[in-house]
Amino acid sequence: MRSFKTFSQILLLTGCSLIAARAQTTAAQAAKEPDHFDLNAVDKSVDPCVDFYQYSCKKWLDNNPIPSDQASWGHGAKLALWNQFVLKDVLEKASSSDPGRSAVEKEIGDYYASCMDESGIDAKGIGGLKPELDRIDALKGKGQLGGYLAHLHAITFQLEPATDSGAETALFGFSSGQDLDDASKVVAQLDQGGLGLPDRDYYLKDDAKSVETRQQYVAHLEKTFELLGENSATAGAHAKTVMEIETALAKVSMDIVLRRDPANLNHKMSAQELRALTPEFSWDEYLKDVQAPATMHYLVAAPDFFKGVNQLIKAQSLDHLKTYLRWQLVTASSSLLGQPWVEEKFDFYGRKLVGQKQQRPRWRRCTQYVDRDLGEALGQAYVDRTFGAEGKARMLKMVQALETSLGTDIEQLDWMSDTTKKEAIVKLKGFEGKIGYPNQWRDYSSIKIVRDDLLGNAFRSGEFEQRRVLEKIGRPVDRGEWGMTPPTVNAYYDPQLNTINFPAGILQPPYFDKQKDDAVNFGSIGAVIGHEMTHGFDDEGRKFDPTGNLRDWWTEQDGKEFERRAQCVADEYSGFEATPGTKINGKLTLGENTADNGGTRIALMALHNILAAEGKSDEKIDGFSADQTFFIAYGQAWCSNLTPQLLRVIAQSNPHSPPQFRVNGVVSNMPEFQKAFGCKKGQPMVRDNACHVW
Repeated sequence: MRSFKTFSQILLLTGCSLIAARAQTTAAQAAKEPDHFDLNAVDKSVDPCVDFYQYSCKKWLDNNPIPSDQASWGHGAKLALWNQFVLKDVLEKASSSDPGRSAVEKEIGDYYASCMDESGIDAKGIGGLKPELDRIDALKGKGQLGGYLAHLHAITFQLEPATDSGAETALFGFSSGQDLDDASKVVAQLDQGGLGLPDRDYYLKDDAKSVETRQQYVAHLEKTFELLGENSATAGAHAKTVMEIETALAKVSMDIVLRRDPANLNHKMSAQELRALTPEFSWDEYLKDVQAPATMHYLVAAPDFFKGVNQLIKAQSLDHLKTYLRWQLVTASSSLLGQPWVEEKFDFYGRKLVGQKQQRPRWRRCTQYVDRDLGEALGQAYVDRTFGAEGKARMLKMVQALETSLGTDIEQLDWMSDTTKKEAIVKLKGFEGKIGYPNQWRDYSSIKIVRDDLLGNAFRSGEFEQRRVLEKIGRPVDRGEWGMTPPTVNAYYDPQLNTINFPAGILQPPYFDKQKDDAVNFGSIGAVIGHEMTHGFDDEGRKFDPTGNLRDWWTEQDGKEFERRAQCVADEYSGFEATPGTKINGKLTLGENTADNGGTRIALMALHNILAAEGKSDEKIDGFSADQTFFIAYGQAWCSNLTPQLLRVIAQSNPHSPPQFRVNGVVSNMPEFQKAFGCKKGQPMVRDNACHVW
């Protein structure tokens, strides 16, 4: 239920077919190494005061069309691909039959080999799923749903979610997490789930595109049931049943914007109250089979959703519920089955939903699966090859510099009282920075990895991860745990641990380059650091105190002043059109937009402090001032092409704004930018009503 505040879920979603002649280039052909910052890449034919994103990125965008196996293409995607090449080399060596392999090498190598065995997987067909399908068929009554769902949640615990608006498993999600009111306690958590489309609104909106997407989805459901061996009429009826059940779940799901307020998710219940909330569901069977430790209470994110689940179970026949469970099992597993299953899933979720023309090569998908299921085992080898002590030391220095500048910013705010400032400084000083990788690597040795059993490996990995997560209930909080694997090109803030986290994967060019000037690094990775720090004080993060408890530490007047300033940001971004007819949801993206604006501002403050201390404030870099270089580095970090389909998905369901607005939306609020480039009042990059929270 707890959602990390990430720098960007769009870093890996970067690309739009602009140059047809190169449209069939694959990502692997387009990038063998990450990009580097390049001042010569700016397009001087574009006025930076009219469109700074195009000034920074137009040359790159024109020269880097979306590869055919991507829905998007940008610097983050190139870096992620370079990271995957490193991992591919590790895995190919580890997957050999060398008897001298270490236990970790054998683990990751055998998993990778099981995935690369495409002919063996094709030959098995649906055989690997047959015991699970038989188990569903054998259900004799609704009272057995709890027991089977506990099993299904375990084996699919790690598998690909289709939605970001709640849990990622059939019907609902069951996990563990810190209590919202007492972050020192780990409790059982329940959340909404069970949808196959990205968000509840995909089921409820009646515009032409939403109707078309639903029609395509039903067709995908029908084809999937046909792959199970059903005739067209039966498959069509089953597709209709699944759509009916998922639509009912969507209607009772909490809106994605309402979910951004943690107070809306804070509902404590006893086991007795949970049973009373959903009496039609066999909670005793579920809780027994899921084997979770005793919990202080259950944190139920969306009680109304569970009331809806109760009505659904009551209204639907057992056969209909079994049809839904079969679908949930199969859609979660399809990417691990033979080519017809892989292709059918890609056709809907790739081609139709986000506009990707071609499936990624198998080695990339297999690398992703090993990273997903054995991420810290694989991450050890990645760190050994790519991340040194020098890079970690420089990152720590930058983090300290930004903490200082954020502290100065807080102290100088003219709209915040001294009472709230003192609390804010305490929270800031409580930040813990995690750089690169965990101090203690996770042990996966209890997972049985079989060299010719990809589906089984994934299921057993899911069971391992669910058991590991649930065993936290009632135990002290593990502050050393990471929410991302080391090769990940991203970063995040955890509001309940009050930590800012930067995996080694993003600490590579063009975001972090040990060979570049401070102005370049502060404009790229510095803005990322600032972004994560600002999350601690955005419209969600500000509601947590330094210990991670949901507590209002603001004076009433300061809270009102924050909301007024945050509304300015929400209104600004709500005016941006991601794709014709689809505007950004300024309320959904408020936290990320606030972090972009505040993070960039405090990164620039930190740069100014360092340059002044070193007597380099007036130095030029290839004819550009330090401030100009800083902003160009920030702009270039977001150079990205995206398909119209993906832009629509992002605008409707993602808390991050599309890249061009993360650039222009920020710089148009900054007098420092306008001064650096000589922008005048009335130009597009000079907002009349500039927003400024942090």
